Amino acid sequence: MNILILGSGGREHAFAWKISQSPRCQKLFIAPGNAGTSKLGKNIPIDPTSFPEIGDFVVNNNVGLVVVGPEVPLAQGIRDYFDQRADLRSIPLVGPGKIGARLESSKDFAKQFMEKYEIPTAGYATFDQTQLAEGLEYIRGEQLPIVLKADGLAAGKGVVICETYQEAEQVLREMLVDSKFGQASAKVVVEEFLQGIEISVFVLTDGQSYKILPSAKDYKRIGENDTGPNTGGMGAVSPVPFADREFMQKVEDKIIGPTIEGLRKEGIDYCGFIFLGLINVKGEPKVIEYNARMGDPETQVVFPRITSDMVDLLLGAATGSLDQVDIQIDPRNACTVVMVSGGYPGSYQKGLVIEGLETPTDNLIFHAGTTDKEESVVTNGGRVLAITAFGNDTKQALDAAYGTIKDIHWDHAYYRKDIGKDLLSWPNKTLEASTD
Repeated sequence: MNILILGSGGREHAFAWKISQSPRCQKLFIAPGNAGTSKLGKNIPIDPTSFPEIGDFVVNNNVGLVVVGPEVPLAQGIRDYFDQRADLRSIPLVGPGKIGARLESSKDFAKQFMEKYEIPTAGYATFDQTQLAEGLEYIRGEQLPIVLKADGLAAGKGVVICETYQEAEQVLREMLVDSKFGQASAKVVVEEFLQGIEISVFVLTDGQSYKILPSAKDYKRIGENDTGPNTGGMGAVSPVPFADREFMQKVEDKIIGPTIEGLRKEGIDYCGFIFLGLINVKGEPKVIEYNARMGDPETQVVFPRITSDMVDLLLGAATGSLDQVDIQIDPRNACTVVMVSGGYPGSYQKGLVIEGLETPTDNLIFHAGTTDKEESVVTNGGRVLAITAFGNDTKQALDAAYGTIKDIHWDHAYYRKDIGKDLLSWPNKTLEASTD
């Protein structure tokens, strides 16, 4: 069949890499894609939020499966658009509708959902632009540090951990009064700070059954030792050492199961990925956030560890038959290290020639912010490449990835040299839960 992937980042390159391996994939299209995806399929210059263009392309090119990578088209209702067009509603599409995507696009919606279905999360209160005084009073009654989150999508920048009451009050004013994040901060969630270690858990569901994908831990800060501003992600490792059977059973019983059941009870026909941003608080998992899609760069370590046919899994989710598909996981460790343009997440140059991509390697090089220019591959974004490697343990995987990075160059390239180092002291005894 012909398959269309929407998106242009490292996540979508990993999707394309995995999907292209399936004997069921005849032609692969990526809209708009990058220099890496162009080697696996055909890049199509269509914006993922241009729904009529996407729909026409699907019909005209006999596309039999659409996979949505980024969150914005989901939040804007691409599934709803397909459902409303008679010539599209029968086309399998992986991704929830606009209401289901609110798990990610509205922090307040997600918190109310978790509260209703008794899913463990941090205590919170939500305030809108008419409730500034109440919000300031609430902050003064909470313990420090305290977390403020813009309700809507803010490109990963809408969460601030405040160490003082003065800082929290200033941030609340900036979000509500000054509209720091536009409409995204028209409402602000003020949340209890949870102390622990974070983990990302991914679920693929058809709305009834589900499969738990490999766990991962990502690294958001630009600087080593988790310093500096947040980014879209500087690296990831999988599996996570503390995500043993006991911990993952708690995740399934207390979070995944109630989430799927809650969506059913709400009448939300959810088909696609659910990204559970969790924190391990003294052995107990709690939800920090939901995402309605796969993570980036976590996909670059999660998908390579899935040995099953990805098209079988995606079609199972899209057609309500996921319970008939098995998922198999490679037991080895994987890590990915992201190479970024100097200056990111602030201003940075584009169009810099990348050298060393043709150097032979057994590792995976996933493109994110790249494009083809004449005979060269050049930078076209802040996060440029993600280098993924396997190993029998985390250290071996990390050593392999960093070995490949040494062969790749462009002006002012930067990467963190401590990805996964905080996990090296954990025993390498991970046994992840299976849903089969």
